[in-house]
Amino acid sequence: MDDSPPLSTTSNLHKIGSLTNQQRTQTKGHLIDSYNKSLGIFPSFSPTSIKFSPGNRIINNFSDRVSFNLVNRKEKMKFNNRTLELNEMVLQSFSSPHITLVIIDASIRNNIAISVSHIHSMNCPLIKTVHHASFVTSTEAELFAIRYGINQACSKENISKIIIITDSIHATKKIFDSNSHPYQLHSIAILHELQEFFSSNPDNTIEFWECPSCLEWRFHRDVDKDSKSFYPTPSYSCKTSWDYCKKIDSNDIIKQWKMTFQASDSKGNHFLDLLDDDLNPIEPSYIKGGP
Repeated sequence: MDDSPPLSTTSNLHKIGSLTNQQRTQTKGHLIDSYNKSLGIFPSFSPTSIKFSPGNRIINNFSDRVSFNLVNRKEKMKFNNRTLELNEMVLQSFSSPHITLVIIDASIRNNIAISVSHIHSMNCPLIKTVHHASFVTSTEAELFAIRYGINQACSKENISKIIIITDSIHATKKIFDSNSHPYQLHSIAILHELQEFFSSNPDNTIEFWECPSCLEWRFHRDVDKDSKSFYPTPSYSCKTSWDYCKKIDSNDIIKQWKMTFQASDSKGNHFLDLLDDDLNPIEPSYIKGGP
């Protein structure tokens, strides 16, 4: 099916190219030309993709092949033992030629996202990958790193287990989310890789391990250090993702909220401040799927 925009012989008066300078200055918010997909900024997504249709979902058909190893933040003892658990898992991985370890991280500086992955396999040199993109969110950058890491792991011979380690476990759950969200392009690509990986051998599995950055676990710290050590120059500074536009608008709303309810007397005398576990005031957030 061709998802390119339909060709029309008539001029569309509502296209961005038809706006006058005065109209442009009066327009508030982001301008997005839905007719222009030449740069692939907003690739189309079909909600009827077979990867998300009932009966074909990876998480249902291969539920015993996918596992999430999460951190229980409410139990401090288990949280403190996380480093030991990660170290034991790494030792087991390095002792088996059938396991590939993919450690990922992403950082953003000056609106440029850096995705870094370190790929470890027994008796193989460490593979480091670095990618960058302008005006995308950290979740998009994390998902791209996962997508590339899984692709590299699947290309290796005799690999039966892939272990993904990340400090953004919420991003990995988007892979199997069949609801509409801005990351479905990456989800479909990853699910396609996993479909072939699981179908090739009934013993093939993948694990997602959560590694909070506050642990400063040595392997993840190395990846985090790499993600902050590059200063790339964007090739196409005009590219803007849909989720990045949402992020900018959300930041503006949060700033307005702070000005109204924290830096002024508009909140009244009986307005209660809600505090988090660290006794800091709770603020509106769009992070990890928040409003």
